[in-house]
Amino acid sequence: MRYAESHKEETHKALLAAAAAQLREHGPDRLSIAQVMKAAGLTHGGFYAHFKSKDALLNETLQEVFAKSKRRFARALEGLPPRHALATYIDYYVAEAHRDNTAGGCPITALSSDMPRQSKKFRAAFEAGVKGLATSLAERMQAAGVDDAEALAPSILSAMAGAVALSRTISDRKLSDELLASTRAGIKARLGVSDRDLAKEPGT
Repeated sequence: MRYAESHKEETHKALLAAAAAQLREHGPDRLSIAQVMKAAGLTHGGFYAHFKSKDALLNETLQEVFAKSKRRFARALEGLPPRHALATYIDYYVAEAHRDNTAGGCPITALSSDMPRQSKKFRAAFEAGVKGLATSLAERMQAAGVDDAEALAPSILSAMAGAVALSRTISDRKLSDELLASTRAGIKARLGVSDRDLAKEPGT
């Protein structure tokens, strides 16, 4: 049976999507090639037509997960004024929906605890992804008029990711919700984009 030229590319994307969900939900050590192939609707034997090894799959998947996360946030904030975009970014990230979406959320919240045990190449890919998100956040902070945005962005990203990760460990849903709400409010107040701050802007 002859396939269209785009078939391999489409299959590759399906494998990455299946691997991304497993990577975030189960971590790199428990990611199963057999389960990835099954989720993509393929047989195990077809794996090596796309990847040389499990490490190759992990590294490419991690890069795609960070890229997809960045694209998703960009779509959610498109067209918003800079200060409102920054506030929305914080609301979108430090959210109950993000906490509950373990298979589709930010890789920082899902994979940080796994990093010390991973290969040097995988850790380097994770570090590059973190730096990319921190840079993107710094750019949004600068656009919103936040002072020392570049120096401040890593600590803000750490607070956001840490809150989501911690909220996932708390079985008391009310307490978990309160943790996220207080973190959102605290970060937005620190950056001058709280609901009260934004309400004072002309035209709002």
